[in-house]
Amino acid sequence: MDRFDRIFALHQLLSSSRQPVSRQQIEQALECSRATAKRIIENMRDYLNAPIEYDRERNGYYYARNSDYGEMYELPGVWFNASELHALLSVQQLLQEVQPGLLERQLAPLREHIDRLLAAQQPEGEPIGRRIRILRAAARPPGPCFQTIADALARRRRLQVRYFKRGESATSERELSPQRLVHYRDNWYLEAWCHLRDDLRTFALDSIERATIQEAAAREVAEEELERHGSGAYGIFSGAAAHTAVLRFRPQRARWVAAEQWHPRQQSRWLEDGRYELHVPYGQTPELVMDILKYGPDVEVVAPEELRRQVARRLQEAVALYRQA
Repeated sequence: MDRFDRIFALHQLLSSSRQPVSRQQIEQALECSRATAKRIIENMRDYLNAPIEYDRERNGYYYARNSDYGEMYELPGVWFNASELHALLSVQQLLQEVQPGLLERQLAPLREHIDRLLAAQQPEGEPIGRRIRILRAAARPPGPCFQTIADALARRRRLQVRYFKRGESATSERELSPQRLVHYRDNWYLEAWCHLRDDLRTFALDSIERATIQEAAAREVAEEELERHGSGAYGIFSGAAAHTAVLRFRPQRARWVAAEQWHPRQQSRWLEDGRYELHVPYGQTPELVMDILKYGPDVEVVAPEELRRQVARRLQEAVALYRQA
């Protein structure tokens, strides 16, 4: 029986017993020594806030019932799956990167709570964060306006921003009604109603050079419309899915791609020759083209013809660079 099995077994024992449980009963149920049983009890008290108390008159341990824990203490999530552990460590990492002094007092209890949850699933004296790495690739700082944007989002106020559009190397002034902050591929984005374009748009936070909160209330966008905008097509700048990309991957690469999710509404099939065909809905092409290009000769764009031409043109330009060299 490992450490987590013993924590669960002790919780079950204390929860189901009407009388205090003796140390001998605990050692028998946990299949451990006196020292180990004592250590498990201390760990549950320290890391899981378990209200375990000792009754000297009846010579046993029990769960105290009080207002902090309601009618009966419940064991918090200790057995994390991969997604839960990734989420906790990601939040812990994001909190560590918060600018010093920015919500430091308010976030301290959250950091402590996450640390306690992680501590419950680690060997004694060995923080689990030291054994797991979450690598960030091509991350950009969120820019100087993050706090202002988050404040406007929470207060439901409009923003006046100066936005630098990298693709066109142009700067514009816009009035935005912020709707959601999105953390995507290690970078921050703002989904907002753009009053200049009279439509929903997605803005990279690091490209917002200046932001000022306005007195006017933000325009509210229905949740259904936000979902259609955010997940309708491929990528962060998704919008409506006007096209479907048909991609065919070589057998050598297909084994990896078949395990990936490119889009929630993707469709796929295996071809008789071992190739893997993937259908991905998309609207704008820049992000999709970049992701296709990283597979080089292992993928072919079958349709639509315009997307096929774009990818072929980029590959030809790349080859031309090396021919010049």
